[in-house]
Amino acid sequence: QVQLVESGGGLVQAGGSVRLSCAASGRTFSNTFSNYAMGWFRQAPGKEREFVASIRWSGGSQYYADSVKGRFTISRDNARVYLQMNSLKPEDTAVYYCASRRGTLVEGRPTLWEYWGQGTQVTVFS
Repeated sequence: QVQLVESGGGLVQAGGSVRLSCAASGRTFSNTFSNYAMGWFRQAPGKEREFVASIRWSGGSQYYADSVKGRFTISRDNARVYLQMNSLKPEDTAVYYCASRRGTLVEGRPTLWEYWGQGTQVTVFS
């Protein structure tokens, strides 16, 4: 099992920045973390959950949705994954979820990610 807990959401003005954090834990994860990819997804009201960014624990390779390239940066440190969000827009408003999976980080389908956090709300106002 892998437990994921997000933090760092909130209310921010358009053009501002927010950093989300995801703490990962669990026996399975601790023993085999190098096999895992970590990702961030988001879900706006009335919309499907969509991929935002992902990273491998072992090598740091990253993958981004086109809508956030150049504005968002995913990183990891010890047992945490971060999502630095800059130049925020109102359309970035959503609940942001941390997720993990064994295997490739290049996977945008939410159903193929194994573990999920509870989500953290980010609201961008203009």
